[in-house]
Amino acid sequence: MDALLIVDMQVGLRSGDPKHDLPGVIDRINRLAASVRAQSGMVIFIQHCGDAGDDFEPQSPGWALLPELIRDPADVVVQKSMNDPFAGAELQARLGRIAPDRVLVTGWATDLCVDATVRSAVSNQHNVVVVTNAHTLSDRPHLDAVSVMRHHHWVWCNLISQKPVRLAATDELVP
Repeated sequence: MDALLIVDMQVGLRSGDPKHDLPGVIDRINRLAASVRAQSGMVIFIQHCGDAGDDFEPQSPGWALLPELIRDPADVVVQKSMNDPFAGAELQARLGRIAPDRVLVTGWATDLCVDATVRSAVSNQHNVVVVTNAHTLSDRPHLDAVSVMRHHHWVWCNLISQKPVRLAATDELVP
């Protein structure tokens, strides 16, 4: 069984610079979620809880999950207040209860919360699959978004761990 983590795909991400291929990323996340649900897996939305006045302040419009994401009543929402959803949140306890064969990682932002999620999932001994075309970010001052993603794909594949990170595109994972 798979657990699909959807990191910080919230309305507040629309603030600031455009996110690379956001409509495509949303579509691919929806396809993955439907496939995981059809195979009795678990879909877990990670929801960032920001500080008062920022785009992710709880109960503010930006805090809501993107309305284009298709949700099911069986889906789980785990809230976090740091980049790492395993730190100070209930994510590891939930994953421990379901013992997924694989943890699929998607979401926003590749170099911040997605990266922290991948690294912590590896540290917690999960079989991690990063869905290469289902995470996004904005261009950074020193690198364009595609270069940041390419760099992180290389880094994740070269982490020193007992269980190596696998990279796979959506079409490789959706039957």
